[in-house]
Amino acid sequence: MKSEKAEPARIVVLVSGSGSNMQVIAEACAKNEIDGDITAVISNRPDVMGLQRAKELGIATDVVDHTQFPTREEFDANLIRAIDEHTPDLIVLAGFMRILTSDFVRRYKGKMLNIHPSLLPKYKGLNTHQRALDAGDKEAGVTVHFVSEDLDGGANIIQAIVPVLDDDDEGTLRSRVQTQEHVIYPIAVKWFVEGRISLNKGDAYFDGQPLPDTGLKLTQ
Repeated sequence: MKSEKAEPARIVVLVSGSGSNMQVIAEACAKNEIDGDITAVISNRPDVMGLQRAKELGIATDVVDHTQFPTREEFDANLIRAIDEHTPDLIVLAGFMRILTSDFVRRYKGKMLNIHPSLLPKYKGLNTHQRALDAGDKEAGVTVHFVSEDLDGGANIIQAIVPVLDDDDEGTLRSRVQTQEHVIYPIAVKWFVEGRISLNKGDAYFDGQPLPDTGLKLTQ
């Protein structure tokens, strides 16, 4: 647990797009709902909305443009340098659309979170909402998990379950799932900075007890 005299946790957020999850986490920090501060928002793409949102919130921004590097390894090495300038306690992937190298993931093992719009382990990768619809699923949702070397395969922390409605299409389902993203990501970040969640030998723990494979479940 963080002591009362401890400084707020230093959080670096990585984005590739709109940055809506970054914004709700930043707002939770500003309201002291999370004992932390976003010290930087870093994007692999210039001119995305996430950078603009961060600037409007007074958060430092940086761009490490992946198109400027010939290999994934060189990009990751430069991203590491940008991240480490801010000595983060936690790294939050918020719509960061890059597959990270094993060396990168190992460097930040246990202190890097990601959010994925499915009930993992279902539907790793892209097009999750349409895949749920095509399969006739009655439930969809979103998962916050620790980042591991296995894409979307790290230990789950918390899931929000969203019912699939008979008249849903990809857009309506995505919208309702995103609403729940904005609920559970700040919760997971809060738990992390309070020392309530941790990674031990590849498994997620909450208050010292192992979590189920799904993580904790929040039902809409």
